[in-house]
Amino acid sequence: MKHIFLIIILLTFLACNSKKNNTVFKTDKTNAENVSLKVLSGKEVVNELEKLGFFNLTSESELEMVKIGFEKAYSNFNFFRGPMRGETQSYMDNRYHMVDCEELFEIGGLTKYLDQVKPTFKKLGLELNYANEKSEQDQNSWKHTIELNGIEYTAFNEQFSDQDWSIAYINFIEMLNAQLRQQNLDEQFYPINCGNDGTFVLLTPKLLEFVHNNYPTDNEHPTTMINWKNIK
Repeated sequence: MKHIFLIIILLTFLACNSKKNNTVFKTDKTNAENVSLKVLSGKEVVNELEKLGFFNLTSESELEMVKIGFEKAYSNFNFFRGPMRGETQSYMDNRYHMVDCEELFEIGGLTKYLDQVKPTFKKLGLELNYANEKSEQDQNSWKHTIELNGIEYTAFNEQFSDQDWSIAYINFIEMLNAQLRQQNLDEQFYPINCGNDGTFVLLTPKLLEFVHNNYPTDNEHPTTMINWKNIK
């Protein structure tokens, strides 16, 4: 009888302890879910972007307008993009760049968009000089090269296909990123989309991580070159 009584007490203790542990586990899980589901306000997003150095290439005279633009884009559309200068294709933040991928692929497009990106390099204290653009073309293929700061890069070297614009876009970003690495900068240009209204943006790894954690991961937001190639 005594043994039975002890067994009942032991089982009761184990049941209570198990219930307690389950309650703790559920509470911890709930807390973790609450943390992961926390959504920042537009102002908080802008503050974090500023801490991470996103606006350090923005002119002082345009800084407030750029911050307001990013705040509204996030609050209203959950979108990572700032304002442009009037009717131009120039972004005020000096990190975003618009590119018409068809124009980039064609004769004259490469140097046009190198000129567009050059002010960003200048703000970073880097060189972006081009020379010795070469073109060898026949009915089926085209080899297009250019030197950036004395190093030759391939703008296009393929048989013609329906992927021409995309290939030129990838090669353009990769040659720019190669120059950023060559000049010891940890920032890189990340692709967003290609077409008549293509875009890409300059980010540090921490900025890219912040964008991935707080914005949608879709084809309207920056991704790594590896992911972009796999998607396309």
